[in-house]
Formats: sequence, C-alpha cells, structure tokens
Amino acid sequence: MKQIQLLIIILIVSCSGKPRSTEMAANEIAHADKEVVCFIYHRFGDSRYPTTNVSLKDFEAHLAYLVNNNFQVLSFSAAMAYLQSDEPEKKTAVITIDDGYKSFFKNGLPLVKKYGLPATLFINTKTVGGGDYMNWAELEEATKSNIEIGNHTHSHDYFLNESVPSRYKTFKQEIELSQSIISEHLRLLPQVFSYPYGEFDVEMKNIVKRAGFKAAAAQNSGVIYNGTDLYQCPRFPMSEAYSAPEKFVEKASMHALKTLSISPNSFILPQDKRPLLTLVIDNTDLRMQQLQCFVQGGECKFQILENSDRKSTITLQATKAISGRRRTLYTVTVPDKKGTWHWYSHLWIDSRMD
Repeated sequence: MKQIQLLIIILIVSCSGKPRSTEMAANEIAHADKEVVCFIYHRFGDSRYPTTNVSLKDFEAHLAYLVNNNFQVLSFSAAMAYLQSDEPEKKTAVITIDDGYKSFFKNGLPLVKKYGLPATLFINTKTVGGGDYMNWAELEEATKSNIEIGNHTHSHDYFLNESVPSRYKTFKQEIELSQSIISEHLRLLPQVFSYPYGEFDVEMKNIVKRAGFKAAAAQNSGVIYNGTDLYQCPRFPMSEAYSAPEKFVEKASMHALKTLSISPNSFILPQDKRPLLTLVIDNTDLRMQQLQCFVQGGECKFQILENSDRKSTITLQATKAISGRRRTLYTVTVPDKKGTWHWYSHLWIDSRMD
C-alpha cells in the first residue's frame, strides 16, 4: 500500500512539474518577442514651429491608423509594464508629448479623446501656465481624459552644459522639485521621466533610476523591446518633416534591431568628431547583405567585422567630421527575410555646441 501511495506521489510531482516548465518556456518566448513603438510629439496645428509641429490632419491620420489596425495603445508606464509582464505579444504603440504646449490641450487632446486613446504628457514645471504652455487647470483636465503626466525636469535646461559634479546636483534637485510641484497641483506622482532634448549621461540615468521612476524616454529613434535599457527608451519624432501618414505607417511597422553590445555605450561625442561606433547585433533571420547606415547631415560608412549564425559585429563611422549641430544620429536599418525592416539609432551629443 505504501509503495502504491509513493508511486502516486511521484506521478503527481512529475506531471505537475511538466506543465509549469512548459508554461515558463512559453512565457519566455512571448516575453522575448515583445516590442513597443513609441512616438514623440510637441506641438499640434501650430505652423509657427514646423520642426516640432504636426498638422491636425496628419495627427488624426496617425490615431486612425493605430485604431483601424488593431494596435494596443498604452501610456508610457503601462507599456513598460506590458514589456515586463507575461501578457501575450500584441502590436503596441505609445503616444508621448513633451513640454505641455497649449496646442496639445486645444488641438491634440480633442483628437486623442475622439479616438479614446491614452497618451503620456511630459511637463517641465517652471513653464506651466506661462506663454504657450498649459496651465494647471488644463493639465488636471487632461488627466481626466486618460493622459498620464510624466516628469520633464523643472527648467528643461541643457544639463550637460553644466560642469561635473554640479551638473548632477542640479539635475537631482530639479527632478525632486518638479515631482513636488506636480504632486502639489495635480495630487499625483509621475512614474516616468523624459530627458530634456533627449540629453543625458550615465550618471544622470542613474539619478533617474534612484529617483524611483519606472522608465525614461530619450529622443533617439528606434523601437523599444525587451533588451532595451528602459532608462533610455527610443522614440520616433513626429514633426512636419516626418509626419506624413505614409511615413508614420513605416515607423509604426518598424521592428527593433536587437543590440547585444554597444561601444562606446555613451551619447557624449568624443574628441574625435568622426566617432567609431561598434555594435554586436542579433542577426537572426536578417538579410545582412542589405544593411544600410545613415549619418544625420552627412554620409556613413560601415563594415561587417564578423558574421556568425546568431550575431554580427559591425562598425559605423561618419565619413566627415560631425560639426554644426549639437545632436547627430547614426542610424542602422536592415530587413529580415520577410522584408520587414529593423532599426537602431545612436545619438551623439556635442555639449560644446549651443
């Protein structure tokens, strides 16, 4: 009798163990394939500033496309939670707005409400209620329409212009001040952060982490995936030069170029103004012979140093010195065997430029 009971126990343990391992494997696979395409907007229907403005016609076309093509549209913090959860893979998009201009409240918010979508609005507290910026009453009304409020510092300053270590003291103080002001006026504490101008260094990123934020948004373009550092999430910019509906659809359909290592892992432009960037990428199902690279405002050369079954090592470099601009992007795109394009972008910041 004892032998029969023992046999039953063994069978129960072995049978109950197998489904758990199968479930874990399935979750790991789903988890590994998740991606989030994130867009950054500033002004809406304000043609005075074409480099940061999107027309209302184009913006509505963007929202309609997401709804009509069954995208899961989430706030920035909810998207980060989705990436780290065991939820099944879905086409996922995030709408973010930086700075809190009145044109969002007047022109953009009614369209977001019309399509019943959430969005995340990053505000710099020093400018609230001044000039072209939303006031606290408008921000509070926006929160009632499924708009998440994120922290964008107090002054929205060029923090990299400040010398070390005062840079970090000022940056930390501004984050804490902004959190306090937002809490006082809106009775909420932002869970996500956006770097002003997309500029930061490693210690600034660590300050954001230590402040307790769930994630932080940068301004280099690309797709967020499970291997992304959630404290430097890429976003595709939407302005008059890039917001035509066909260009939006192209970005919404983009996949991440999965990077295994990046050298140097910094956005600060070195003394050499033709910086060499080395990437080790996951080349699974990629057509490496069709890889392309681009340098903002110039030309790019690249070399594939190593190509194995699962990974490739590539170097990228501008053919001429990067000059005349504060921020410059190196971008790599490559299609997979289905013809779908994958994207990675690296931002170089020259803090010596105004």
